Parts: sequence; C-alpha cells; structure tokens
Amino acid sequence: MACCPPASTTNANTAAAAPAPAGAGAKVHIHLQVGDLAASVNFYRAFFGCEPVKLRPGYAKFLPAWGPVNLALSQAAISDRGSAISHLGLQLATPADLARQLQRVRAAGLPLRVETGVDCCHANSDKFWVIDPAGIEWEVYHLNYDLAASAAGTGCTPHGAISCCPA
Repeated sequence: MACCPPASTTNANTAAAAPAPAGAGAKVHIHLQVGDLAASVNFYRAFFGCEPVKLRPGYAKFLPAWGPVNLALSQAAISDRGSAISHLGLQLATPADLARQLQRVRAAGLPLRVETGVDCCHANSDKFWVIDPAGIEWEVYHLNYDLAASAAGTGCTPHGAISCCPA
C-alpha cells in the first residue's frame, strides 16, 4: 500500500488554484512504539483534544487540528534500552495559541509543568510539558526570541533529566 496519495490531475476546464505557501498543510510525522496502546491512546486523546483518525488493533493515528503533527502509535514490547528520544515538541505561532492549548490540556486533567520566560537552547520561550504513558515528554512552546550567541541558558532540562541541548 502506498503511503502517499496519487498526484491529482487537472484538465483544461478546471480553474487552477493558487499555489499554497511553502509548508502549508505540512505535518511532522512521528511514529512511536508504545508498551500500552490503550493508555497511550487515552493520553493522546486528552493531550491533542481529539479522537484518533485511525484506530486498529495494535495501531492508532492522530492528526490534531491545532498542531502540525501526524502521530502514529504501534503496540510493541518495550526493550530494556529504552527510547532514543529526548523529547518531542510543538512550536506554536502565538502566545494566544499557547495559552489556548495550555487551558485545554489543563481542562483535560493531564499533569503538566509550565515554564515562562525560560532561556533554553539558545532561545527564550514560554512552554508547558506533559509526559505520555511511555515516559516521552512533549514540550509545547512559543518562541519569544533567540538569544545572542554568547548568552547563557543553553542547558534546559526536560523533567526526565536529559538535557534537550547538546553541551
């Protein structure tokens, strides 16, 4: 089965649509292997505020309207080596977008950590963090401004003590 739909064709009687801006409609695809699919589906329902667009035995897919992400979850035995992922994140366009998502996630009852005006990874941002049932941290943030190359604040640390910025 192909992962991409076939290219559409246009005929002479069809008015050409204006081209979409670069990246319009683009989504980051993330595929996670999870030990407990049901717990992960429940978590992502609350975190994304939507139902999965596809739910099959051993598989779920989410396409939240508020964030450009295509998240696939597959049931799998979790190895002792753990995950190579430090954390995942969604950068939102405005402080109002961040406030709206923070309010929604709070209302969903998910445990979260809020950080405001944090200097991290050579930038200043406002953010919140949640942790999924597999221990994967999600950072949802608005970039306030980039820091000068000589500025401190490069060592932000997600809740799990792994720095998101290389030393």
